[in-house]
Amino acid sequence: MQIQEDKAYDDINVTPMLDLAYVLLVIFIIMTTASVQGVKVNLPKASNSPSLAKPQTKAITVTETGQMFLDTYPVTMPELEQRLRDLKAVNPSFPVVIKGDAKVNYEKVMAVLDLMGRLDITQLGLVTQRLVK
Repeated sequence: MQIQEDKAYDDINVTPMLDLAYVLLVIFIIMTTASVQGVKVNLPKASNSPSLAKPQTKAITVTETGQMFLDTYPVTMPELEQRLRDLKAVNPSFPVVIKGDAKVNYEKVMAVLDLMGRLDITQLGLVTQRLVK
């Protein structure tokens, strides 16, 4: 009878590790494709002709000195109110964005916001600048 010596193995059997890796890869592929499919929807097609309609959004700008502009035209508060009334008569749900300078007196921007409330303009946005870190 031969006595076996206690010697260390020279190589490691990697077949079970490869089997496990292949199984995990197959599971990952199946789960990824299952989550990407989603619900099929018949999307509308865009027309090839360019749109002739003008943008409806109006921009009110209050500069550092307190001067107001409707789009690019300088206006006073009574002129701004009259022009907004005329625009609301044509399209009751037109959107307005307000751009107030960071150094302007807060009262000027609040006067414009108060005007929007009096005219019942509900689609309103305040333009801000993104913080840069």
